[in-house]
Amino acid sequence: MSSPVRVTTAPVPAPDRTGFEDEYPFQSHWVNVDGHRLHYVDEGQGDVLLMVHGNPTWSFYWRRLIRHYSQHFRVIAIDHLGCGWSDKPQNASYLLDTHIRNLSALNEQLQLEQITLFAHDWGGAIGMGAAAREPQKFSRFVLFNTAAFRSRRIPLRIAVCRIPLLGTLAVRGLNLFARAAVHMAVEHHERMTPAVRRGLLAPYGNWHDRIAVHRFVQDIPLKPSHPSWQTLVEVEDGLAQFQHSPVLLVWGEQDWCFSPHFRREFEQRLPQAESFPIQNAGHYVVEDAHEIFLPRIDQFLKEHPLPALP
Repeated sequence: MSSPVRVTTAPVPAPDRTGFEDEYPFQSHWVNVDGHRLHYVDEGQGDVLLMVHGNPTWSFYWRRLIRHYSQHFRVIAIDHLGCGWSDKPQNASYLLDTHIRNLSALNEQLQLEQITLFAHDWGGAIGMGAAAREPQKFSRFVLFNTAAFRSRRIPLRIAVCRIPLLGTLAVRGLNLFARAAVHMAVEHHERMTPAVRRGLLAPYGNWHDRIAVHRFVQDIPLKPSHPSWQTLVEVEDGLAQFQHSPVLLVWGEQDWCFSPHFRREFEQRLPQAESFPIQNAGHYVVEDAHEIFLPRIDQFLKEHPLPALP
């Protein structure tokens, strides 16, 4: 059994936003989890929308949704350990279980209930992992180009980044993983303005700060001997708890990583899920197509209202 997670508040000066101030104007918040500061955004009031990013992004990825939904909801977007403006310890655990426990600790600290989970990329396994462990706290799910089950499908360009020494040099030394994503993860390259590129890359400016980007790549469990394999099995098995929960799958169909194959597997595991595929959008579907899917999510949230809290 995992040891209890210690959580305390931890005020910290706001980081430098030079070059993308207008893109990310939100107030910063931190909690201390097991001695490490985790950064998050907490905007608006009302029912909770919890946004969980993947690799190599951070809460900046959700900025358009934060602006849109904070008018009527309380929107919380976490930066995982090693990501965004959270601490980047060099000797900490970056396994899937750690990220799940950190997210659960944030939920506990903020006393979140009736959560609507928004998850992308690694955020699917992390967010659904937290939901599986405390299903009473989660009510609705909006999933974007992600997975929460085992798969041996791994693109060659990611597999190369897992090669010892070569992968380390590429990801941490040359920043090729994050830099390539701002080009390869979108279909509409004109949307990747200098401010957007700067915002996406800002937390990962040197070897030290790219620790989690590399660890996420290494943590993809492809065989039972991997340390995160059993955790992912538990996340996968936990999906059955949500077969009657409202689920919306928003999918960029041109994603070469979380391809439509992953959407179809979610549809099999969660038959009640509603799918909203977008043909001309890639892995960073929020960058490519936010104006297309926002009306559909608005409708989804109205169609599945939450009961009033006592």
